[in-house]
Amino acid sequence: QVHVVESGGGLVQAGGSLRLSCVASGDTRCISSKGWYRQAPGKERELVAVYRSSGSIAYADSVKGRFTISRDTAPNTVYLRMNNLKPGDTAVYYCRAVTSIDTARDCTAWDEYWGQGTQVTVPS
Repeated sequence: QVHVVESGGGLVQAGGSLRLSCVASGDTRCISSKGWYRQAPGKERELVAVYRSSGSIAYADSVKGRFTISRDTAPNTVYLRMNNLKPGDTAVYYCRAVTSIDTARDCTAWDEYWGQGTQVTVPS
């Protein structure tokens, strides 16, 4: 089992910055991908930024050049630095960790784990 906890959300004026943190705990050795998603009121959850299992990074077009994902292997934390925030960035931001099958590491199941979310509000 993996437990994911986000922090760092808040209210910030347009043009401001925030840094979100996501810490994964539990059996983290099988995590192959971690990333950030968001869900605005009345909209579907969407990808914001992610470390793919290959190690490459993907960003939503709407945040390219403004948001940066980074990570620390210890203590298994991924960050989302958000600059030049806009009202359209207002949403609940979720961290997602994915475990993959890897026999070399005795990882036997694909699964996904979500945090509880952290609210980011950018007033218009």
